[in-house]
Amino acid sequence: MAIQPIDLQAIFTQLDKVGRNQSALKEGQQILQSVQQVQTQRKLEENVRSVNEAQDMGSEAGKVKDENGRGARANQGGSRDKPEEEDDSSEEEKQDMIRDPALGRNIDISG
Repeated sequence: MAIQPIDLQAIFTQLDKVGRNQSALKEGQQILQSVQQVQTQRKLEENVRSVNEAQDMGSEAGKVKDENGRGARANQGGSRDKPEEEDDSSEEEKQDMIRDPALGRNIDISG
C-alpha cells in the first residue's frame, strides 16, 4: 500500500504536535527525577537533624538504683529486699569513703 500525497499533507500538519508530545514526555521524566532527588535529599537532611531513638537495652537498662544498689521501685512499698546485717556492712564502707560536699551540686555550662 503506497502513501498518497494527501496522506503526507495530513502527516506533515500533525508533526509539530507529535514533536511537542515527545519533548513533553522527556521533560516530564526529567522533572520527575529531579523531584525525587529533592525528596530523598530532604529525607536525608531530616534524618541527620533528627534525634535517633535509643536501641532497646533490655528491661534492666531503665532502672535507677539507689545507694544500696537496689532498684528505686523496690523501696516504694516500704519492704526491704536485704536483711539488716548487710545494711550495717554497707554503712561501714560508706564511712571509710571520703566525700566532697560540693560533688554533684555544680553544673558546668561552659560547654
